[in-house]
Formats: sequence, structure tokens, C-alpha cells
Amino acid sequence: MSSSRSTRAGEPGRTMTTAVLYAPRDLRIERRPIPSPSEGEVLVRILSVGVCGSDVHYYENGRIGEFVVRSPLVLGHESSGQIVEVGEGVSSARVGERVAIEPGEPCRRCDQCRAGRYNLCPNIRFHGTPPVDGTLSEFVTVMSDLAYKVPDEISDNAAALLEPLSVGIWANRKAGTQIGASVLIAGAGPIGLVTTKVARAVGATRIAVTDVNRTRLSAALASGATEVAVAGSDRIDGEFDAFIDCSGSSRAIAAGVQSVRPAGSVVLVGMGADELTLPLAMIQRRELLITGTFRYANTWPTAIALTASGRVTLDDLVTGEYGLGEVEQALNSGRDPHSIKAVVRPALGHTEIAEGAEKKGERQTAR
Repeated sequence: MSSSRSTRAGEPGRTMTTAVLYAPRDLRIERRPIPSPSEGEVLVRILSVGVCGSDVHYYENGRIGEFVVRSPLVLGHESSGQIVEVGEGVSSARVGERVAIEPGEPCRRCDQCRAGRYNLCPNIRFHGTPPVDGTLSEFVTVMSDLAYKVPDEISDNAAALLEPLSVGIWANRKAGTQIGASVLIAGAGPIGLVTTKVARAVGATRIAVTDVNRTRLSAALASGATEVAVAGSDRIDGEFDAFIDCSGSSRAIAAGVQSVRPAGSVVLVGMGADELTLPLAMIQRRELLITGTFRYANTWPTAIALTASGRVTLDDLVTGEYGLGEVEQALNSGRDPHSIKAVVRPALGHTEIAEGAEKKGERQTAR
């Protein structure tokens, strides 16, 4: 295998624009050196980054549970780009490839990694999770095997959204969704919608989605739901093979568990309260299987295949595009009830960003 390393992108003195979170609501646009890929790595020019709820949570609160922003952090983990440079041991033929980036780098040595459950690796380094920088930059370096080549049928935005799609794939795998299955999904945010899309793609014939936002319920119908209901007011009759919670709402979970048939599955995807009251007698009597999910494992080839084939569409989720200089607007866009998914495209407004970055950084430092 041939390998080479170009020095044009990462040579000393070259800088890039990046969005850096210093504290809650203290986001600064800065210039940083363009990194050079180490052995086994590739340098990727970022083309699109999806804004996730976790990014918003860090921006607003500076922490999620035990993960605390203690030092400047670059957010972002739903990413696509183009390889512009390779490190030692990586084929130079990869330069120019459009790729989707799997954001978690596991240790590859622990018991969980060796068992294929690398999402549970205690030493995993996950983009945009303190203290690991994410991808809201013009360039990032990643391990070459975590940069998946995507075909032309997948747009830059869709390639970035393969990450949340992986969450939906993992949720449906845990639920055992198959041809003819009935699935109840709570929450019609981006994760609930991709979970709906996957359920439809794998053959579920009854897919009910609940949410408090009617706009998002309309999006759920467009994503493949066979019926929708306003949570807390509308009623959904019958039992389901599986209930997948993508809301984190204690009330939604309690109602969903009651809707599962005997020997059915309950899958908890949404991040909610630390503690939850459940009807244990009913769970035992019906022999329900209840499981949580944490990210995903071994989903990316499936995500690429589903999207490239057209079985799942992702571009329809995007309701706003922003440049790197507009990251705060992107992070706040979710306040609009009509917003579903914002993406940051570093190339948008590049000239203005480059010219204004140093001055903005000076203003922030002087505060």
C-alpha cells in the first residue's frame, strides 16, 4: 500500500477558523493552527456539521452529567468532509474522498471493545465531549478507519447526519424491529424522526409517534409514521411490539411502557431524569425487556447503505444552514418550533469569518 503525506494543508503557520466554547454562552470564533495527521490519521476539511441537542446543552449549561466544560472546547460530532491529507500508513489514494466521520475513537483493547461493544469503551474519546474537541472547525484530524467514504448519492449534509441516523439504527436493533412490527416512538425531534425513518425502512407496518409539537408530528408523518398523537391529549389505542423513547420525558416513558404487548421491548434513547418510577409488577407479568442505549456500535456501513439507496432520506430534516461565524445562531435555532435540524457549513461566509476572527478573539480576551 502506498502512502504519502502532503504538507500544504498542515504546514507550520497555516491557520483555520474554529468555534470554541469557553463557558456557558461564551462561544468565541478563533484562529488555530491547522493540525497535521499523525500515523494512521487523515486530515479532513469539514463540509457540514449537524447541531445536536448535546451541543446545545453544553452551550447553555457547560455540562451534561459528569462531563463538564473545564477548559476551552470545540463542539460538534455530526460531521462530513473531504480528506485533504493523509498520515503515515494511509494510502494517498484516499486524498479527495468525501467522508462521514464516526466521532468516537475507542481504545480497541478493553473487554467491551474486543466484544464489539466499543460504544461502551470506558476510554472512548468522543468528539465534542469534554475534554475532547469536536468538529466545528475548518479542519480536523481523525483515524482513517473512522472516516467512511460516502458515494455521490449522499449530500454533504446527509453525510453529517449519518451520525444521528446511527442512533436510530441502534435503537431499532435494540427493539428488534422487523418486517410487520408495530412500534411506538415518543419524541419527534431529530432522533425520533430518524428512528421513525429506520423503522419504516426495515419493514415496520405500524409506526405511531407522539410529541407536543404539531410541526414535528407533521415531519413524523413525512418520515414514515402511520399515525401521530399530541402527547398528553390524544390517545393511541392498541398494543405495540416495541416502545422506543426518544424524548427523555418521564410521563412519555410511563405511558409508553403501558402500551407494550407481553414479551415486547422498551428502549430508552432520550436522556431524561436520573431516576424513574416504573410499574414493576406489570413489567414482570408481561415479561417486558427494558434496555437503555448509549450511542451506537457497528452502524455506519448500514447507515451509508440505507441513505445511498434512498431507503432513508436525511436532507429533508435540515431546516437551516449556518456558517462558522453563525454557530451561536445555529445553537439557538431550536427555539423556533418550526426548526428541526440546523447544520453548520464552514465554507459559508468564509471570507467574513477569516477577516473578523482575530478582532472578535481580541474583544473576547479583553472582556
